[in-house]
Amino acid sequence: MCFKEKIVIITGGSRGIGKACALSFAEAGAKVIFTYNTNKAAALSLENELNSMSGGCLAVCADVSDYSACRQLADSVISKYERIDILVNNAGIVRDRALMMMKLEDWQDVINVNLNGVFNMSRVCITTMLKQKTGCIINMSSVGGMIGMPRQTNYSAAKAGIIGFSKSLAKEVAPYNVRVNTICPGYVETDMLNDLKDDIKEKIVAEIPAKRMGLPQDIAELCLFLASDKAKYIIGETIKIDGGLTA
Repeated sequence: MCFKEKIVIITGGSRGIGKACALSFAEAGAKVIFTYNTNKAAALSLENELNSMSGGCLAVCADVSDYSACRQLADSVISKYERIDILVNNAGIVRDRALMMMKLEDWQDVINVNLNGVFNMSRVCITTMLKQKTGCIINMSSVGGMIGMPRQTNYSAAKAGIIGFSKSLAKEVAPYNVRVNTICPGYVETDMLNDLKDDIKEKIVAEIPAKRMGLPQDIAELCLFLASDKAKYIIGETIKIDGGLTA
């Protein structure tokens, strides 16, 4: 799949699934603009790596829960490149607690980043895509948004919201040749799982028919496919990629 000269925005692109997506798109020739929030050193290192593959890639410090920051990001990309071809809404956080112990800020932070961030970035990019009469939005949800996970009422609610948002938006913009789809990863080997003890990880793997957790690259390859012309008739879908966990 070739994305030469395509302009791709990826939120939360400095690590994990976002980083794998950024590397894959750049390797395929795209100009990748990715956001990060805290780890500047990792972001700049990735920026250099991406530019060695495809010039014009850029790391941008931006909080996706801040609409003004998202607006500024989109405006700068449009000013420089005059278009936005692909948006991957990947940024996300976890604040796992049982509901009876959950603080209000735990709820609000997860909803603001994971769900409102998808609205913010989609809103600031969609007008350009509609004017172009071409574009692709891929939203990262989770199997937790489909089946629910204990101690993740905030996370599961946000991820379920992404699925509903994506289906509705897909129907709005499909007549303008803009496609919207959702990816629902299962357990993936990223920093989000670092706090899990080894015995917990072993139990998780035992429940997965594939007998392993997913890799960020597994998700990136699906993301590239959905963004490509090979998937041009796939619209409004919610695709699980979880090694058979929820089969």
